[in-house]
Amino acid sequence: MAGEDPIIAGMAGRYALALFELALEAKKLNNVEADLTSFTKLLEGSTDLKRLVRSPVFSAEEQSRAIAALAKDAKLSPLTINFLQLIARNRRLFAIADMIRAFNALVERHRGEVTAEVASAKKLTAEQTKSLQTALKSAVGQDVQITSHVDPALLGGLVVKVGSRMIDTSLKTKLDNLQYAMKEVG
Repeated sequence: MAGEDPIIAGMAGRYALALFELALEAKKLNNVEADLTSFTKLLEGSTDLKRLVRSPVFSAEEQSRAIAALAKDAKLSPLTINFLQLIARNRRLFAIADMIRAFNALVERHRGEVTAEVASAKKLTAEQTKSLQTALKSAVGQDVQITSHVDPALLGGLVVKVGSRMIDTSLKTKLDNLQYAMKEVG
């Protein structure tokens, strides 16, 4: 197991790989990716949906029916609806977020892209995002998609995570390091 691909290791990765292969074969990769993004937004915006997905109180049949109705209302593609119903019937709906993350990682790898998670003290402008994307592309050697969020605790600067690498240029970290260095001196 030491050589196993970390994206598809585990149950969520295997389901994601199966969906990825089906979507690729059916030439519906972009559709399924968009569907899963829509489903993620629905999940993040609804406490009732989160409860349905995570709670073992609901039967597999109840989860499957609810997911089918929700997916139909959201106008998801038949492949995505079938996938969601399958994982509901198999009592694996609790792992949907991990499956979506693994699916997105497989799509990125297929396209030769990587994702950088960026935390900043203020919202980045379009120009700053483009500049950062260009700099990361030259450093990584691949196209980089940026997902950013604001963390006011950083005070200034950025924290960038690309894969297992992290670059922390935040003012908070610099101040923490200075405080630590001052403690060692005194």
